[in-house]
Amino acid sequence: MSHLKSREAILFGAILCLLFVVATRFPAFVAPGNLVAVFTDTSPLMILAMGQMAVILTRCIDLSVAANLALTGMVCAMINVAAPDLPVAVILAVSLAMGAMLGAINGILVWKLSIPPIVVTLGTMTIFRGIIFLLTEGKWINAHEMSPQFTGFPRADVLGMPVLGWIAVLVSIVMLVVMARTTLGRSIYAVGGNPHAAVYTGIDVGKTQFAAFVISGMLAGLTGYLWVARYSVAYVDIAGGFELDVVAACVIGGVSIAGGAGTVVGTLLGALFLGVVKNALPVVDISPFWQLAISGAAIIIAVAFNAQSGRSKGRVILKSAEHAQ
Repeated sequence: MSHLKSREAILFGAILCLLFVVATRFPAFVAPGNLVAVFTDTSPLMILAMGQMAVILTRCIDLSVAANLALTGMVCAMINVAAPDLPVAVILAVSLAMGAMLGAINGILVWKLSIPPIVVTLGTMTIFRGIIFLLTEGKWINAHEMSPQFTGFPRADVLGMPVLGWIAVLVSIVMLVVMARTTLGRSIYAVGGNPHAAVYTGIDVGKTQFAAFVISGMLAGLTGYLWVARYSVAYVDIAGGFELDVVAACVIGGVSIAGGAGTVVGTLLGALFLGVVKNALPVVDISPFWQLAISGAAIIIAVAFNAQSGRSKGRVILKSAEHAQ
């Protein structure tokens, strides 16, 4: 855990350095109002990364999160067009339930049919996008078709920050409690750390992975409504390629692709790092297309860093075993 704590400190320092460098050229970037805007802008990534973290910790991966977001968001928008007076609470419940259901489809295929998670989620990613096209025939739902309460909820200001930002904070706190204080959280770490040992302690590996996919799906569904309402538009390719950023946020935050190692705080810092980079690039006149290159490079560097720290940890264990003999 110590290397994770040092990773979090390094990331926090990197974010501060990045803010300092941008502030030397554009002081307005670090104004409190702008930092709140950056945090709010990064909130969808944070929420999705919380779910992805749970999945990666169990040695799986969920590449369908952005497609789940798009499909659930589109369904919420269609419901709003059909019934504009429906309360936002109902829309939120629908988004959570539908997202969880789509996540459960992934979980069942991995658990019951033992199909590799990357294959399952690549398949469902394409299927979910295809379903949006079938539902809409490729048509968009635009701002003028949505009700003011539907689009206004994520933007409503509470104590100086939009509701979207507060939801990201709430999801993070809930995930912090789940991972640190509940049986499910401990099972997720155990399954990723050593699946064979987990079986001997009575943990059902398949069921734990299923639960992680449901969490990931539920948070993707919630983000689907928030995304569509915030940007006031729903279409087939919404959040296209966003799954790369979500995986990048987790890996940069110290979540090991091999499972079993990673923290909520690290994942949040990983998402914030990408959020600051994304918002800072246009300010310093660098093309946003570089963001993809930076995300990809950050994944490779972070995975290499994780592998290196894992190797050195292995050496320490071997040395202590030799001394014991």
